[in-house]
Amino acid sequence: MDDAAVDVVSRHAWATLAVSSLAVLAAFLDTTVLFVAFPDIVATFGDVDATDLSWVLNAYTIVFAALLVPVGKLADRVGHRRSFLVGSAIFTMASMACGLAPTAGLLIVFRIVQAVGAAVLLPSSLALVLRAFPPAKVPIAVAIWGATGAVAGALGPTLGAALVEAASWRWAFFINLPVGIVTIWSGRRLLRESSDPDAVVPRPLGVVLIAAAAGLVSYGVVQSEEWGWTSTGTVGAIAGGVVLLAIFVAHQRSTPAPVLDLELFAIRNFAWGNAATIAFSIAFTAMFLSSILFPTEVWGYSILRAGFAVAPGPALVTVLAPFMGRAATRIGQRPLLIAGGIAFAIGGVWRLVALDGEPAYVADYLPSMLFAGLGVALCLPQLSSVVAQSLPPNRLGVGGGANQAIRQFGGTLGVALTIAFVSGATSLASALDGFDAVWWMLIAGGLGTSVLALPLRTQPTVAPQSEVTVGDEVRS
Repeated sequence: MDDAAVDVVSRHAWATLAVSSLAVLAAFLDTTVLFVAFPDIVATFGDVDATDLSWVLNAYTIVFAALLVPVGKLADRVGHRRSFLVGSAIFTMASMACGLAPTAGLLIVFRIVQAVGAAVLLPSSLALVLRAFPPAKVPIAVAIWGATGAVAGALGPTLGAALVEAASWRWAFFINLPVGIVTIWSGRRLLRESSDPDAVVPRPLGVVLIAAAAGLVSYGVVQSEEWGWTSTGTVGAIAGGVVLLAIFVAHQRSTPAPVLDLELFAIRNFAWGNAATIAFSIAFTAMFLSSILFPTEVWGYSILRAGFAVAPGPALVTVLAPFMGRAATRIGQRPLLIAGGIAFAIGGVWRLVALDGEPAYVADYLPSMLFAGLGVALCLPQLSSVVAQSLPPNRLGVGGGANQAIRQFGGTLGVALTIAFVSGATSLASALDGFDAVWWMLIAGGLGTSVLALPLRTQPTVAPQSEVTVGDEVRS
């Protein structure tokens, strides 16, 4: 009997989830671990402007976001196991090259290659999990898979601080080597191949258009601090990115081999789930980057002290995320997302009201981290889950890739906006004003997530064993 027809979860399914989650851990860890390593990188390459060096962060997330959808579709065609193993190998080798990079330029180049590997492995890992688990158990599986990414992203600042303090920023990359080796070895032994031979390989023009659109918008935001928000350069770059995005959408509607199947957005939960994803990912990334920058730049904390100051938030995510996945099977994801967005916004309000130039960790900083951690545990795994459940079986790779691409693009904007708001401060007052702008961004992102979750249609997974309702569809 087909595993998808029963509710019993096989050992193979749990093994698939374990291997896939290990790779996701490394991929998402690298999106935030460099937040605390960034000042050390700036010090290493002192002859390079900090704004230019921000592309060590942004090049990864832009390329990651731009490639997730096309390589997700390619993985549907050539095989999820094959793509997962190739992506893991590229990511691991590029991580080693990043750690050895002698110049800032080469570091950025190797970060781009690393992003290619992450983009290849991530949608494949989700597709492998979705194929391995029976439909009724998908919410739990995807919640665990998504929680791994959330925990990895949240642990990044703390782990990065410890690595920088004990060694150097280069170990933020070397730490991926043992994880990659174990992932490839266990993946070869445990994973089973799956594919969709009818999937169409996308045309290169679509890939170029979406990458250029993401790059231009991010570049305009990053350079806004130097150029000014109303300057010709900033407005031109952002407007150019928006125009390219419109051209991309028009191209996707007319091409026989689109990068993104736009008809997926006709599925209610896919459309609204992705809208909530971009709102939350902007705020999530801004929150963790600013959580390191504020105590170091305003309160004078060391990198290590700041990293451990952040730790209670990730710890709370680690503890709560699995329970939230089980709760989603009983009450659906929608209530959790609404509550999580509100909790995250409360953390932003707390920072806006309480944080100033006088250090007060327990009274002012810690509560904001706990509210943020609660919001992350409630939101991030459920966003991945609600989108994944809405997908038809032959669109698992491309649909999952689209969701993660949107998340990464939101993360790119979160980094770019945070750097634009807080860099270049010349006094305590101007620094506090910059961080206040970030706190408002956290509030808007949290509340926006709650509002965008309202149209979702989710329910407990209590369907008969032979079928389960997912989003607006019923899958057998």
